[in-house]
Amino acid sequence: MVPLSFAGEEWLLTEGRALYWPRERALLVADLHLEKGSFFARHGQMIPPYDSRETLERVALAIRETGARRVITLGDNFHDSDGSTRLEPHASGMLDALTKAVDWVWITGNHDPDMEARCGGSLAEELEIGGVILRHRARKGETRPELSGHYHPRLQLKVHQRMIRRPCAVVSANDGPDGVPTGRMILPAFGAYTGGMNAADPAIMKALQPADRIDAVVPAKGKLARFNLWQAA
Repeated sequence: MVPLSFAGEEWLLTEGRALYWPRERALLVADLHLEKGSFFARHGQMIPPYDSRETLERVALAIRETGARRVITLGDNFHDSDGSTRLEPHASGMLDALTKAVDWVWITGNHDPDMEARCGGSLAEELEIGGVILRHRARKGETRPELSGHYHPRLQLKVHQRMIRRPCAVVSANDGPDGVPTGRMILPAFGAYTGGMNAADPAIMKALQPADRIDAVVPAKGKLARFNLWQAA
C-alpha cells in the first residue's frame, strides 16, 4: 500500500486496486461486476464462471491487509441487477461471510440500478461521509471532494516500443470556492473480468471538470507514481 493525499486527508492505495480510508477504517472498491461470467454464458459466450470467487477473494485479502471495519462499493457491484440470483454456493457463502464480518454498504450503479438487498449489507444510491461524496459515476461540475468508479481507468504508456496498460486511479485537483484545494478521484475497476478505458480518454477528462490538473496515479515499488494527463492552460 502507498500513501495518497486527497481531500485534506491521508489515504492508502493498495496494489490490488482498492482505496483505504484510515480515519473511517473503510475500504472502498469500485466496479466488482460480480457474475459477469454467468451473464455472458447466458448470451452464448462461454467463459470460466469463477470471476465472483476471484473477486471476493481479493476483497477478503484487502480487508485483511488494511484491517478495514467497513467496506463501501462504488457501484456496478453485479454485472446486472439479477446477478445476485446466479451466485453459485461457494461464492454466495464467501459473500455472506464478508458482509457479516464488516459493515458493508453497496452503492448501486448503472449495471445494477435495481439491485435488491438479498446479499447482506445495506444499499444506497450515494453517500456523504466526512465531507466526501461517494457515488458510482463522477458528476460533472461537482466541486466537493468525490470518489467514484464507472470508467475503469487504465494508464497506457509506451515503454521501449511496448504498450503497457495498467489499472490506475485518476485524480483531479483544483482550488475550492474558499481557496482550499480540493479534488475528485475515479477508482480503477476491482472485478476480475473488468476491462478498462484509457485514463486520458476525453470522457474521463470531461467528467472531472472543473479541474486545474488531472493525474493518473498507481502504486509502483512501494511508492506512488503520478502521471499528468491534463493541465489547465
